[in-house]
Amino acid sequence: MTKKIIICVFGVIFLCCAGIVIADNGPADMVLQAEKDKAKKPKPAVFPHKKHQEIAKCGDCHHSAKDGKQVAYAEGQEIAKCESCHFKGSGMDKKIETYKGAAHVNCKTCHKEVVASKPELKDKFKGCLPCHPKKK
Repeated sequence: MTKKIIICVFGVIFLCCAGIVIADNGPADMVLQAEKDKAKKPKPAVFPHKKHQEIAKCGDCHHSAKDGKQVAYAEGQEIAKCESCHFKGSGMDKKIETYKGAAHVNCKTCHKEVVASKPELKDKFKGCLPCHPKKK
């Protein structure tokens, strides 16, 4: 009986320690919604976050800022919301001033590189696809 209790206690301790070591990699899928413009409601983008983690490093997309300058991602850093820096009136280059603009520059650049290296994927990355799939 005592052996079973000791084994269970060590088992619980092991699982708790393992839970601390496992990092939070964010949600598997995300719906990215740009600021809503009063004139038009932009379509959200469906972002398969987990799928991207399988082929890219965190620093390929994420970064931080210090004193108004972009700083490269450091392993384990807290990921802030893009809108904390990328918003209208932030004073950034107009192309990346908004969350939507920054995402488009980042995503389109990478998708063009993927198609250049794998031409067979050209149709999959056509126009606004796959980020903005057509509703069925």
